[in-house]
Amino acid sequence: MEAFELAGKVAVVTGGARGIGAATVKLLEQAGARVESLDVTTGCDVTDTGQFQAALAGTQKRHGGIDILVNNAGRAVRRPAAELTAKEWDQVLDLNLKATFFCSQAAHPYLRKRGGGAIVNLASIMGFSGGIFPNASYQASKGGVVNLTRALALEWAPDNIRVNAVAPTFVRTELTVPIFSNPEVLKTVMAHTPLGRFPEPEEIAAAIVYLCSPAAKCVTGITLPVDSGYLAR
Repeated sequence: MEAFELAGKVAVVTGGARGIGAATVKLLEQAGARVESLDVTTGCDVTDTGQFQAALAGTQKRHGGIDILVNNAGRAVRRPAAELTAKEWDQVLDLNLKATFFCSQAAHPYLRKRGGGAIVNLASIMGFSGGIFPNASYQASKGGVVNLTRALALEWAPDNIRVNAVAPTFVRTELTVPIFSNPEVLKTVMAHTPLGRFPEPEEIAAAIVYLCSPAAKCVTGITLPVDSGYLAR
């Protein structure tokens, strides 16, 4: 459908080498976009603002503009709050929240130059919930992403830049190996999953691509849960 086509658009996806990021790169390309994946495995640490700015300049030079930014890169440290170190806290917040802001800030002039565009951030159901397991730094970072999304959406609406987020539940990726590999832990998570199934990375990617597409041209400032009913409880 034309409403979901992204032909002629240029997209940048952080953390696009694996998991949800890789699925998003693939689906954006299928929708017609030209996509660049910026990832530590491709030599771009998005927590280094200078590296990211240089990467965007390279994208601009190669493709003549940037229309879409997907802030997907993230990490977690699952540890009881009383045991969490300052270094671990900073590592999570620096990637999940700080980099999301500064990557968006760096992309802003490129999107504005194109007459507008779309930014989609990766939040989490843990941005709305205290969670099931100890994970305070991750929950704090994703709560920050939810409200950062609202703030940037309001501030950049006059530039025709839409800013939204997607909030997945547990998805089978490298980040969730400790959960999916433990039958007892998995049983606990399933008890909070009304639909009885978890979304695949491709299903999270579908929500991201929707928010990037013309079909969502009047959607901004929202965080869309893809959570198999987790937040309905």
